[in-house]
Amino acid sequence: MAGPAPAGGDLTNVHVVDVDGIPMSALLADVPHPRAVIVALHGGAMTSAYFDAPSQPRLSLLRAGAALGFTVIALDRPGYGRSAPYTDRITSAIQRVDLAYGAVDHLLAARRRGAGVFLMAHSMGCILAVRMAADERRTDLLGLEISGIGQQYQPRAAALLRARMLDGAGRAVTGTAMRDMIRGPDHLYPAGSASGLYSPTPGYEGEEVRRWPRDFPALAARVRIPVRYSLGDHETVWRSGSAALADVAALFTASPRVVVEEQAGGGHNLSLGLTALAYHLRVMSFAEECVLAALAAHRALCLRCGRVTAPQLPPRARLY
Repeated sequence: MAGPAPAGGDLTNVHVVDVDGIPMSALLADVPHPRAVIVALHGGAMTSAYFDAPSQPRLSLLRAGAALGFTVIALDRPGYGRSAPYTDRITSAIQRVDLAYGAVDHLLAARRRGAGVFLMAHSMGCILAVRMAADERRTDLLGLEISGIGQQYQPRAAALLRARMLDGAGRAVTGTAMRDMIRGPDHLYPAGSASGLYSPTPGYEGEEVRRWPRDFPALAARVRIPVRYSLGDHETVWRSGSAALADVAALFTASPRVVVEEQAGGGHNLSLGLTALAYHLRVMSFAEECVLAALAAHRALCLRCGRVTAPQLPPRARLY
């Protein structure tokens, strides 16, 4: 396993752990005394490097998160990165949840978690993140951020997806037209922002794309942690606007708090755009609020149990 990388340092070393005989890879920005751990899940046809903005370190989630006192794990989802050759063994949604949690647990085995784990996901990664958050076996999650996902496609996206399905491709992204449509206007991104990020997609994602609008409501209703839902104001795949944001927020009926936001100047790929730092700071502000809520709940529990004090989290870092 590669050593920890400090904020602003070299994050190119890939950390690899074995989960039930399948290698799972990730980029990791480690801090010694984290506020919490942010686990970030990339979208379709991308890799974990999506969260480390090639040639744009100021826009990197990993670097900004570490500078603010969060350990950040950008996980290559099952079927990506080092697990790509094992796609034929990754056959079910619950197995993908187990692989993701297993990788996180292995990576954090010798590391501090702070207040707990905060999930953050983009596009196709949101399918895995919502399943992870809905998994009743896990009670250690602080909150959930999902972006670039929805319940209803925009007309052009729906037409391209139908055409791809008729061609029998069955993969999350195929062809220049689909890729350009997903990305959105070029002026929202720095030059070369997606260079070296694209990846072949595992076959299961075609079925997930087809099933998601039907599966989303039932899964969302099982999420019992705070949720933040974001779309760029130039979103090109999913129906956007205030009504669409409200409709998705309403699906999280068991969540104690749901926040929605439309990111100004943002396209579908929020973590690659010129507004990536603004977006990441808003996500981490929400994560910090989840940390404080967890700390307050723990303190209240300690008082009920007769303990005088509760454990304190490390102080917040400064972002330079």
